[in-house]
Amino acid sequence: MSRLEFFIDQSRCIGCQACVQACGECDTHRGTSMIHLEYVHRPTGVQTAPMVCMHCEDPTCAKVCPADAIKKDDNGVVLSAAKPRCVGCSNCVLGCPFGVPKMQVSIDLMMKCDMCYDRTSVGKKPMCATVCPSEALYFGERETLERKRREKPVNEFKFGQQTVRTKVNMMTSSEKDSIPIDVAELMAHETVQGETLWEAREGAPDAASFAVWDD
Repeated sequence: MSRLEFFIDQSRCIGCQACVQACGECDTHRGTSMIHLEYVHRPTGVQTAPMVCMHCEDPTCAKVCPADAIKKDDNGVVLSAAKPRCVGCSNCVLGCPFGVPKMQVSIDLMMKCDMCYDRTSVGKKPMCATVCPSEALYFGERETLERKRREKPVNEFKFGQQTVRTKVNMMTSSEKDSIPIDVAELMAHETVQGETLWEAREGAPDAASFAVWDD
């Protein structure tokens, strides 16, 4: 089990939604899918990227939880909030640098990808990796994957001055040892009299303005 790792290659995602459907079938999720597909740039294309919990070595979601409801198990898997302790404050939703935790309002509880720990703890693949036809989601030995791919798996991400190391690996260029993420680049902005004004990140409702054909 210690030799098996989770890898994401978002460039391989074909948007089939098989992972989303399979995740909902996991016994521990009670029919709720804990994985979602992000659109790389919704106004101009259909390219999608799967997003699962990265299972950080020092999870921000657990650090900002005032009720100590989020725990990491002995295998490094960060679990969903414990229902008896979760107070529904959404601190974890706001604090996660990857934007993974989701607040389930209907049951007043944070739930997220737990890497199908009921399966991975006994050597089985997570549900999503089992059904992914393009192997954008891959669960196996690092040596096997490196023989099959040109890309390099990394598990270190830089958010400004913060370095986040994760249990899940992301496939990237072979020249990179970490993936820098400039959060400011994901926000809409405009320049007024030489000063940059940051606004909210573009989302699906704002994309409509980009979809109008010019005469």
